[in-house]
Amino acid sequence: MAQVEKRQFNVYLPPDLIKRVKHASVDADESLSSFVERVLEEYLLRTSEERER
Repeated sequence: MAQVEKRQFNVYLPPDLIKRVKHASVDADESLSSFVERVLEEYLLRTSEERER
């Protein structure tokens, strides 16, 4: 599989949310970056499908 170019994306979040996301990525056995990428992609796909209805 071809590698997709990745870039850094800084966001500011509440400390409790950061902790919960870090724990969720560990529970999902994913790197933090992969976890956030997957969750954001799923959210955007879901909201796009909802708008099309």
